[in-house]
Amino acid sequence: MRPDAEERALRRARWAITAQIGVVVSLLVAVAGGIAYGMLLSGQHADADRTLARTIQLGPGTTPPGCVWLFTPAGHAPAGTPPAGMPLPALTATVPSPGDVHTERRSIGGMTYTIRVENRGGVVSQAYFEEVYQIQDRSSLLFGLGVAEVLALLAALVCGRVLACRAIRPLADALRRQRTFVADASHELRAPLTRLHTRAQLLARRASSRDAADLDQLVRGTRELGEVVEDLLLSAQACDRPSLEPVELGSLAEEAVAAEAVRADQSQVRLAVTRERRPYVVQGVPTALRRVLSALLDNALGHTPPGGSIEVWLGLPDERHVELRVRDTGVGFPAADAERIFERFARGSDGDGRRFGLGLALVREVVTGHGGTIAAAGRPGAGATFTLRLLRADPV
Repeated sequence: MRPDAEERALRRARWAITAQIGVVVSLLVAVAGGIAYGMLLSGQHADADRTLARTIQLGPGTTPPGCVWLFTPAGHAPAGTPPAGMPLPALTATVPSPGDVHTERRSIGGMTYTIRVENRGGVVSQAYFEEVYQIQDRSSLLFGLGVAEVLALLAALVCGRVLACRAIRPLADALRRQRTFVADASHELRAPLTRLHTRAQLLARRASSRDAADLDQLVRGTRELGEVVEDLLLSAQACDRPSLEPVELGSLAEEAVAAEAVRADQSQVRLAVTRERRPYVVQGVPTALRRVLSALLDNALGHTPPGGSIEVWLGLPDERHVELRVRDTGVGFPAADAERIFERFARGSDGDGRRFGLGLALVREVVTGHGGTIAAAGRPGAGATFTLRLLRADPV
């Protein structure tokens, strides 16, 4: 990851942590406010019910508390003109038998009332509790909760930002140290590799025809290693990624097979390329794709016993893609590991404890970065096949 991309990722992480802390604090305040509001509302309703029950019990001979009206067949209290709409004759039918009680909340004339209708010994009484002050209390509580929510959110964002910066700082320092190490190591390796490559070229020019092929492979290997170091140096610096260019995948496959020919002979493994004599051009970075092929061949050689074979096959599955397969007759792997082998240092699931290492994980990262796909298939003892598919640079 380049420095600017790393900084963007760290910035996003800081804001994500800040937002998460803000959301959590806001939810906590909202939950606490909801509990407080619910307790206030329940208490107000219970108090209104008790007041109305006591008012009906005392009857119209006693002046009811403020904001309460009592209506009985004998009259109403307090004296004077009651609010319009009271009493409600239809509510009498809700308590047909002695001992029946009916309670509800209803809006009358734009005001909310708690209404209690009770049948006491055949006498139906209606008591009304005006909730004007209770509504004001609830409104004040909601306003206070809103202010508390805003203040808590602001405080959470400030504290979250501070905590996020402190939490991310070690990661930023680690990334900075890693980038510095890669840059320093790449810079120190570049000079000796250049000298090694130059001396290999001189030896190749002076060598006899019998040794020329081996020395040419040495020259090609030192050049590839220098390209890897150069890529690391460019990546460590704030440079743009290499631009994609047309790459003839068939030629890269043949070069990779030729580079591993000596190792394959020593391991008594047959190594060959199967392709039509036509271009297999894809858009990519040559050095990165060369490392992909090298890693796939290295993996195949490491798991193919003497007498086995490895085939690199190229073809055009459709008009838009180039497909490359590396098929070996090695030890294979369980089908359950087809995805896990691309994880870093994953272990096999068949109980042998075999680790797949880092190479295949890097292969998938490079292929995915090129907009391609890679899949693995195999069976224990029946070999493995890795299928790489990339977009063609010259689609029909």
